[in-house]
Amino acid sequence: MAVDIPSQGFVFWPVGTGDSTTVKINDETYLQVDIRHMEKADDDDDPAWPIVDYLIEILPQTDRRPYLSTFALTHPDKDHCQGFIKLLEEVEIGELWLSPRVFQEYQGNEDLCDDAEAFHEEAMRRVQATIDAGGDPGSGDRVRIIGYDELLQDEPYIGFPEAFFSVPGHSVHTLDGRDYGDQFRAFIHAPFADDSYGDRNDCSLAFQISLSDTSGVGKALLLGDLKYPILKRIFDVSDPEDLEWNILLAPHHCSKSAMYWQDEGDDVEKLKQEVLDAMAASALSPGYIISSSSPIPASNEPGDNPPHAIAKRHYLRIVPDEFMCTHETPSEENPEPIAFEVNNEGLGYLGAVAAAASLEESVNVAQGSDQPPATAVGFGCGTE
Repeated sequence: MAVDIPSQGFVFWPVGTGDSTTVKINDETYLQVDIRHMEKADDDDDPAWPIVDYLIEILPQTDRRPYLSTFALTHPDKDHCQGFIKLLEEVEIGELWLSPRVFQEYQGNEDLCDDAEAFHEEAMRRVQATIDAGGDPGSGDRVRIIGYDELLQDEPYIGFPEAFFSVPGHSVHTLDGRDYGDQFRAFIHAPFADDSYGDRNDCSLAFQISLSDTSGVGKALLLGDLKYPILKRIFDVSDPEDLEWNILLAPHHCSKSAMYWQDEGDDVEKLKQEVLDAMAASALSPGYIISSSSPIPASNEPGDNPPHAIAKRHYLRIVPDEFMCTHETPSEENPEPIAFEVNNEGLGYLGAVAAAASLEESVNVAQGSDQPPATAVGFGCGTE
């Protein structure tokens, strides 16, 4: 199946309940945020797309190998890194983005999946190559560390050049050694230095990506698997322009945890309307919310893993234009990548949006149990 790739823009792939986002800056430059390649997707009857195979087809060629400028891992859960070994074997990756904070919880933990281990080993190889070079080690060895200054005072990062080190709260304009300041900006929101809410997902790398084409701009807010406390903190401390979005990737695959939380002293989790209001206030026009997940059920039982119907219900109330699910567009039987193009008029959706009911009807269909899920999901090789 052919893929309608924008000349510049964003592509969200149907890979089950997991994340695979491709950002195209220009014909030679791609940023891949997370990956989920499932071998079962090689079966023609399976609706999930084998993403590595398609990336190989669309990426530019360098020395007879497909070339991916940069791969960024938000966190090492299996549904965000499955297939990295295959990607590393078959694609030349110019640069990796590593947030060491997301691996701290895994030290000595056998639950870290093979692909996550491979990413960490490759990233640390590049860290050492950069230290040994005393500067830029060149494409194929580059790594950008995202963390805090004190990190460079400890092994194995002593001597790592600050030019390849980024602190959350700042922006990045370079990919694999080239400055794309007139086309690309990634503002890093998280992880915060002290994130420790007892869940590895709280350490997710989160950023706003802006693409520019002369006078047109398109912005996507990618928030990993973050939950309400960290999301609220991001919206509380960030400047308004760094929170703007034309595309919001629903955190943690349309999980209730983005908007429901049990505070100390509460008997149950409660809706935190303020974070939804903050998301709505940051929306641009046009504005889309994407659930990177399997089809969203009409309702959930307590303890169900994402996606959650009640989260969709709330997103429908704040989205300016369309709420879209990667496994429902254009249909559950035949999902296709959801692509957006940025041109001199701004951001636009590529292709026809699947026929949808009215907002009121959609909200009614999406009604789910107000009981929040009781099961944590997505740790290492655990549940997805």
